[in-house]
Amino acid sequence: MKIKTITCHEVYNHGASLQTYALQTYLESLGHDVEIIDYKPPYLSKHYDLWLVGNPFYYKYIILRIIYVLLKLPNRLISLKRKRSFDVFAKKYLKISTHRYKSNEELKANCPEGDVFIAGSDQIWNCLFPNGRDPAFYLDFVPKEKVRASYAASFAGSTLDKEYHNMVKERVSFLNYVSVRESSGLEILKQIGINNAKQVLDPVFLLDKTYWNALATEYYNDEYLFVYDFEGSEQIKKICLKIAKEHKLKIFSINCTSSYIDKKFSYSGPETFLSLIKYSKYVVSNSFHGTAFALIFEKEFVVVERSEGINARMIDLLKNLNIQERLITTYQPLQAINYSQVNIQIDNLVQKSKKYLNSVLTKREISK
Repeated sequence: MKIKTITCHEVYNHGASLQTYALQTYLESLGHDVEIIDYKPPYLSKHYDLWLVGNPFYYKYIILRIIYVLLKLPNRLISLKRKRSFDVFAKKYLKISTHRYKSNEELKANCPEGDVFIAGSDQIWNCLFPNGRDPAFYLDFVPKEKVRASYAASFAGSTLDKEYHNMVKERVSFLNYVSVRESSGLEILKQIGINNAKQVLDPVFLLDKTYWNALATEYYNDEYLFVYDFEGSEQIKKICLKIAKEHKLKIFSINCTSSYIDKKFSYSGPETFLSLIKYSKYVVSNSFHGTAFALIFEKEFVVVERSEGINARMIDLLKNLNIQERLITTYQPLQAINYSQVNIQIDNLVQKSKKYLNSVLTKREISK
C-alpha cells in the first residue's frame, strides 16, 4: 500500500525529525511503501535564511538592512553546520518526495499518488503558528475517495482560541480517522463537536528501543547530566546545577549555550541528540521529545514547564504514566523511577496506538 505522510519535517528540530522518522519506519516495518510529502510553504522556509531581516524597523531602510545582514552573517554562516547535520540525517533516513510543494493549492493541483494519507505527528494543529491554520495539515488537498487520517496531531496547548473553532471543526471533519496525541486534544475536539477522535502516543514510541539504539552510536566517557532547554531558563539552570552537584555530574547540552554548560553540541543533529540522552545519567528538559526519549532510554529525569504555555504535551504524557511528580518547579530529591511499572503503561498505550493505525490501514471502523 502506498502511504503519504505530511508533517513539519524540515524545521531543524530534533524531535520533529525523529517523530517523522519514527512514523515512516513503523509503517515501513508493516510492509508499506511510505513517502513523506516535501511540504515547505513560505512560513516554514525561513530557517537558516542568511539574508533574513527579522526586525521590521531595519527592513524599511536599505542601508540599515544591509548593515543588519552583514552584522548577522558571520554567526549565520557558522550556524549552517547545524543545518548540515540535519540535512545529512534526512538524506540518510527519511524518504522525502522529490517534488517540493509550497502551498495547499499546489498540492491540490498535483496531489501525490497514494492510497492512504496521514497528517502528523507533533504540533501540526497548533493554531498559534501558521501550520495550525494551514489546510494542508488537515489533508484538504487529498481527494475524497482516498483514506485521510491524522496520527498523534497536537494542538500543543490545553485550549483552542474560539476564533479557530469553526475552522478546525470543518477541517477535522473532512478526515476519515482522527487521532491526537494529548487528552487535552480530545477535549478540544469534543468542545467543537467532534467526538470520534482517539488518543495515541507520539510515533517515537511505536518503534522498539533497538531502532533508537542503532541510531545512538556516539559514546561519551564523562558522567553527565543532559539538559535540553528551549528557553535559556534560569529555573532550569538552578535545577541542573543542584542535580549535577548532588550526583557529581558534568552538564552537557545540545541546544543551550549558557555559561554553566560544561560541554555544548550546538551544531549536532538527531543522532547526537539520541546518543546524549542514551548515555546520560540524568535528563532535565522542558521539551516533549526530551521527555519521550528519557522514557525510552529509561533515564532518571525531571521536566520543567515552559513559560510560553505549551505544556499540555508533557503534563499529559507524565499523567498517563502516573509519574506526575517528575514535573517540577524547584528541585528536590525524588525516588528512582520504577520503569517496570512505567513500561507496562507505555506498552498498553503503544498497543492502542498500533490498533488505531491498523484500523486506518485496513479501512475498518475503529472499535471503542
